[in-house]
Amino acid sequence: MFKAFFNKKPEKAKLEIELLGFHDSLFFKRLKEDMEKRLPISVEEFESLYDIEDAFNEQRQQYYTPDILKHLHDQNNGNSVYRMAILNVDIFNPVFKYLYGEAQLNGRISVVSLFRLHEELYTGQADSALLFQRALKEVYHEFGHNLGLIHCLDWDCVMHTSTSVEEIDIKGGFYCSNCFRQIKIS
Repeated sequence: MFKAFFNKKPEKAKLEIELLGFHDSLFFKRLKEDMEKRLPISVEEFESLYDIEDAFNEQRQQYYTPDILKHLHDQNNGNSVYRMAILNVDIFNPVFKYLYGEAQLNGRISVVSLFRLHEELYTGQADSALLFQRALKEVYHEFGHNLGLIHCLDWDCVMHTSTSVEEIDIKGGFYCSNCFRQIKIS
């Protein structure tokens, strides 16, 4: 009778990903598989009725991350899941003229933009494998902030700060051993 109670495994933390303004089931599937293989989390797609155009800034021709983060916060409503929006549009906030992503440190919400990760912006040639590799690094980076990690000095760590796409390409694709030990997924 009590055996089932005592043998219960704790529930995995959950990350809900909202693809805002685009849908790519293959991208999501690959992202989900990679994250679930490397971290003790379950990754699910979250669909909402949020209109990404509500965050568009006409003057800058970019999307304002505080509005997107507010949407995610309102949707999360104190829930214990992590929630990340992935967009394919150019984003900014009051501090930076463009961003690859933004996250709450020790929080539950984050945003990643694929817009400036597309190789065709730099060379004119599309490269879907490179786009996915860059996107994965930025997803792990922003999620790392949610998990309490700050920027790391180790270039082999995904938590190393990136101010250009070249720096994204140079840095490692996962957490260094020091950062990985600090992760607290709840």
